[in-house]
Amino acid sequence: MTNHIVLFEPLMPANTGNIARTCAGTDTKLHLIKPLGFSVDDKHMKRAGLDYWDKVDITYHENLPEFIASIPDINKLFIVSKFASKDYSSPDYSAATGDYYFLFGKETTGLPEPFMRQYPENAIRIPQDDTKIRALNLSNSAAIVIYEVLRQQDFLHLQRVHEYEHDKLK
Repeated sequence: MTNHIVLFEPLMPANTGNIARTCAGTDTKLHLIKPLGFSVDDKHMKRAGLDYWDKVDITYHENLPEFIASIPDINKLFIVSKFASKDYSSPDYSAATGDYYFLFGKETTGLPEPFMRQYPENAIRIPQDDTKIRALNLSNSAAIVIYEVLRQQDFLHLQRVHEYEHDKLK
């Protein structure tokens, strides 16, 4: 089982860099759907996590249809959207077989409406107070979702505790 975070046409290098860092620390694969709103050698990317870039398994896709065609099981695709009718913690992500894909939209406009209307049953939502904000930050949203997934998977392959030579708590 492998988890995948998928970013549709990301615009902000800091968000993508932070998400890359989260992917590196959680053994999650990262997919970037073009066009990107920045160069991957952008200085803001480095500040936000580019120094982890070599530790992230990244796949680039030319467009959304190409990405969709690459998924072996469309039922394992979860579209993260404020328009979803079920929350992100409702699905069971613990099945030991198959990969899980979490698709996040562009920071400014989200995912294309015609695409979302094709897969309404795949949509999940992070609860928020919609009277106060339009949406949560993209990198925060990716971290919230992937850690719920990992919790349900009992943090498979991750260190729950690590011993450091200079442990500040000992």
